[in-house]
Amino acid sequence: MEEILRMEHISKCFGSFYANKDINLSIAKGEVHTLLGENGAGKSTLMNILIGLYQPTEGKIFINGKEVKIDSPNQAVKLGIGMVHQHFMLVEAMTVFENIILGDRRSKGILIDKEARRKEIVELSERYGLDLELDKLITEISVGAQQRVEILKALYRGAEILILDEPSAALTDIEVEGLFAIMNKLISEGKSIIFISHKMREVLRISDRITILRAGEAVTTVQCSETDGQKLANLMIGRELTPSHYEKKSVDEAPIIELKHVDYNKSSKHNGLNDLSMCIRPGEIVGIAGVDGNGQTQLAQIVTGVIAPDKGEAVLHGKTVSVFDPNAFIENKFAHIPEDRNAQGLIGDMSIADNLVLKKSEQKPFSSGKGLKLNKKAIRSYADEMAAKYDIRCTSVAQEVRSLSGGNQQKVILSRELESEPDLLVAAHPTRGLDIGATWFVHEQMIAARDRGVGILLISADFDEVLEVSDRILVIFEGQIMGEYSGKNPPVEEISIAMTGK
Repeated sequence: MEEILRMEHISKCFGSFYANKDINLSIAKGEVHTLLGENGAGKSTLMNILIGLYQPTEGKIFINGKEVKIDSPNQAVKLGIGMVHQHFMLVEAMTVFENIILGDRRSKGILIDKEARRKEIVELSERYGLDLELDKLITEISVGAQQRVEILKALYRGAEILILDEPSAALTDIEVEGLFAIMNKLISEGKSIIFISHKMREVLRISDRITILRAGEAVTTVQCSETDGQKLANLMIGRELTPSHYEKKSVDEAPIIELKHVDYNKSSKHNGLNDLSMCIRPGEIVGIAGVDGNGQTQLAQIVTGVIAPDKGEAVLHGKTVSVFDPNAFIENKFAHIPEDRNAQGLIGDMSIADNLVLKKSEQKPFSSGKGLKLNKKAIRSYADEMAAKYDIRCTSVAQEVRSLSGGNQQKVILSRELESEPDLLVAAHPTRGLDIGATWFVHEQMIAARDRGVGILLISADFDEVLEVSDRILVIFEGQIMGEYSGKNPPVEEISIAMTGK
């Protein structure tokens, strides 16, 4: 195989953290080469180095055997590298044609020969079967068509190496088939494609070779024809099951909440729920395992009353919910660690103390009972007590909560939610971005709450975390529950395969 790109011993550090560590990657001319790995495996960082957004801490890049320095996205374009991002970079108020010529180096100056440009674009579009209406506004075309605009834009700029980042994420099945037809046409003409995906079925169908990344390192490169989904899942997850530190429980009490055949935005594979049924009982942790973006956010929103299902029902303490309202769920003793702690969990300008009593500010002794007059002394005393109990490290509980580290911010949320004595806690990515010590602390608090009889829904993209603390594990894929497993001696391979939709 003729090599078009080689990345040698690439490392990228952010402080002391290695996002990429000593990665070697070789791409052949006319191949689809897939990068496969869990969230945080280092795929995006490596591609951002290739397109000039990041500079490697160490390592070299060669194109057609010649060492190159890619110090900007413009330089990447000049070297024949194009990228179609998962979230498209299109100007919605412009037409398809205007988006394609926007920023093209041949379009410098006041006068642009639009007819010549249009002729070139039409020829390119027909050659690769991209099928676009050039005079339509971006807002007037489908998501699949927008993606074709991005591909055509890259080809028009002379891309020989095309990076497709999660290209099927927002596409319908028919649009995915169209995408694959375009990819096959591109490689038949000698273009090379770097394909980033979590979806095993697609990877096995379209790839020539597959490189597995794990924790910032390249594990191995395999021929697609010589592997299968199970082998890839094992390489991607990359672990033998280590025993959990925590005793797992089996609970047979009446559910706190039960979802029955719930649909929400069903047509979307990544932001919807499809005929989902599940329940959470007192004194158990139910872990949701799955690649991020398979309906987890929507599940958390329904269980906390933020959104209402399109179809199906939620039964809360034995009664069917008729009105979905976050306040009603809070009154029913539901607590929530949201996935974005800054946007949804804390008020950054307020003090640690005030954030700790957000749910209790209208109660005695913190106010007169109607929230009109706050008892600052009582709030301060309570906050000092919580800071000690939950190991919130701060100079004073009067300081703004935004000034705390991520781990300490999470402890503020954890303290507030658990001290509300909930029946149910929805914990969405509760340890994301936390160090080992803070992660351990959060897990200990969750287990202690479970042992007090709190039901916990744990949503996490960290497979280790789900295995570590869950009493039951449900696997979600494209908004559907693919299987239920005991947290005691869980079948890791079976779960990892279910996470890929098999």
